Amino acid sequence: MAGETIITVVGNLTADPEVRTIGSGATVTSFTVASTPRSFNRETNQWEDGQALFLRCSAWRALGDHVAQSLSKGMRVIVTGRLSQHSYQAQDGSQRTSIDLTVDEIGPSLRYATAQVTRQSSASGFSGAGRSGGFSAPAGNAGGYQGGAGYNRAASAAPASAPAQQSPAAPAQDPWASPASSNDGFSSFGGSGDFGGSGDDPEF
Repeated sequence: MAGETIITVVGNLTADPEVRTIGSGATVTSFTVASTPRSFNRETNQWEDGQALFLRCSAWRALGDHVAQSLSKGMRVIVTGRLSQHSYQAQDGSQRTSIDLTVDEIGPSLRYATAQVTRQSSASGFSGAGRSGGFSAPAGNAGGYQGGAGYNRAASAAPASAPAQQSPAAPAQDPWASPASSNDGFSSFGGSGDFGGSGDDPEF
């Protein structure tokens, strides 16, 4: 839609994504990303964190299901979407305004981590299929989240006894030819008090 404000945000999830179902039956997954700028102080020769931006995000339907299955608190993500503004009445009767991001694309940041991608497919296209369908979260170290060896590029080979008319296997360079291991992925970093819960999100 013309005139929409499209932005890309890089930050960390402040809590695990939450999935809910609206009246029409569609599912929406909500989460908050904390994006903290950093600057180098030449006087102290150290990096310092600036004022964090907390942005509430919403991912709809299959995309939201994949987010809920793949991401958890503390993970660093790259989010692209459209900004929208909503006005609402708070419990104290005052009118307030919130800025939300409707997610178009989202993925883990590989700056401090590795990840494995598993293709999700069904008769109607891509869909979620449980925790094993995305990025799993094994235990990592305190210095950052750590994952698998990268994207699984293995291709399924046709069996030797396959008849001549059988469709050939996917080319070896096809990264989506076979599902990645469900046990690999990356873990979140930081303790439970790193970013706070949903009650710590600022109100606009």
